Amino acid sequence: MLRSPRSPRPAAPLRGPHRRLLNRLGRADRWAFDRVAAARLPGLEYVLPRLSRSADHGVLWFGTAAALGLTRRPRLRRAALRGSIAIAVASPVVNILGKQAFRRARPVVDLVPPIRIRWKLPTSHAFPSGHSASAGAFAAGVALEAPAAVAAPVVATATAVAFARVYTGAHYPGDVLAGLGIGALAGLGTRLVWPARPPVARVTRAEGEDVQVTDDGRGVVAVVNPGSGGGGEATRGIMPSGAETAAGLLRRELPAAEVIVLEEGQDLEKVLAEAAARADALAVVGGDGTVNAAARAALDHDVPLLVVPGGTFDHFARALGIESPAQAITAYRAGRLGRVDVAYAVPASAGTGSRDERLFLNTASFGAYTELVDRRVRLEKRLGKWPALAVAAVRTLRHSEPVEAVVDGHRRHVWLAFVGNGVFGSHGAAPTWRERLDDGRLDVRMIATGRRIPRIRAVAAVLVGHLHITPGYRAWRAGGLEVLAYCGELRLARDGDVTGVPPSLRFGKHAKALAVFRPET
Repeated sequence: MLRSPRSPRPAAPLRGPHRRLLNRLGRADRWAFDRVAAARLPGLEYVLPRLSRSADHGVLWFGTAAALGLTRRPRLRRAALRGSIAIAVASPVVNILGKQAFRRARPVVDLVPPIRIRWKLPTSHAFPSGHSASAGAFAAGVALEAPAAVAAPVVATATAVAFARVYTGAHYPGDVLAGLGIGALAGLGTRLVWPARPPVARVTRAEGEDVQVTDDGRGVVAVVNPGSGGGGEATRGIMPSGAETAAGLLRRELPAAEVIVLEEGQDLEKVLAEAAARADALAVVGGDGTVNAAARAALDHDVPLLVVPGGTFDHFARALGIESPAQAITAYRAGRLGRVDVAYAVPASAGTGSRDERLFLNTASFGAYTELVDRRVRLEKRLGKWPALAVAAVRTLRHSEPVEAVVDGHRRHVWLAFVGNGVFGSHGAAPTWRERLDDGRLDVRMIATGRRIPRIRAVAAVLVGHLHITPGYRAWRAGGLEVLAYCGELRLARDGDVTGVPPSLRFGKHAKALAVFRPET
């Protein structure tokens, strides 16, 4: 009969009222272990030991994280990353600090059937359970980001792993409960440095607005930008871009819709305007820059916009809760419309509503960020998205110079300025999520300081997504913003596209101006 290599005898009884309480808890813990050890669960005698073994060294959880990452769905990728970070926090807390602090002996396994003990029993201290901590951490991290259909099986598996640690004789129930608690706290604690984003930003329901929808898509005119969402020059022409894949799905699911694939050299804005003029609903397949142009056409012709993700980031589509072309088609067939704000930057000399308005649905930026975007675009084809961003951030903050400007009447040296269409919930150089798309406010964030800025600290702030640790950082909410730059032309990034604009600008919003198809929430 297998026995724990550690002594099963408890230490001498502890003294004092609180010690007596701990002794009673210890006896209850051992009683619960004996009941589980004596239990017979037909069909699980083989499953639970193997499940427990698969969780050794986090293999089960990191394998699950890899599978979630391969789905290419942003929510699932965030869930996988948050769960993995939570394990990285919980594991050393339990295995290095907790076990050494308590040094609890492993249970006696006399009552555990040998069929459950198929591998060598662990020799480390028992309290808290490291397997349970990793399970709780990963499950909590995934639950913060993933939809219930994904989070529920992960939580159920984590619970089964924790129970298996008792069922196979490796831990007392108290060890497992403590491990689960520490893991859950680690998962929830990731929100302190990386706030969990809501799955869908709220929009105003378009009450009383009729829209004609059909199962076959009659009345829909879809404009597809095939240059969006590609894998770079290395894969162009070999693998279809995200936009091309989405176009194929539209043709199959909405056969009566008119699908226009933009050809090289065609004017995107002209094609969109012509499509909106004859559409009951304008669909657009592409990234945020393409969606930006489509929003202008939809506003000019007063037609609802169906956003079909097909770009690299698809920030606006994801804010609506549309993460795939299939979800966009479902949103269209449901016929639910919402109204969202549209922000703009316009020359100070022009009036509101003029054709000189530069619209943006997500963000507008000037200063070092425009240089960062230019460099990232050039490097992305060779390095990939995130390495290109890191290299571009380092090069930009090493060489960039501030923009001298008057901002709402105050003269400043602006290193980086960010204007968001709505209040954003993250703190990076380009925040990506909002709770509402119809709040009527601009989210203004700015680094404005002297001629010199701590470069290393600034680079770190951009890469980790916390601009507020940079000297000179300011943030406020406003209904409008006026900027007068002391330069011949100001470079402005709108929804990822960089263009030149006059140096005197006024930022504002058209509240609830754009009608969009929204998914059921």
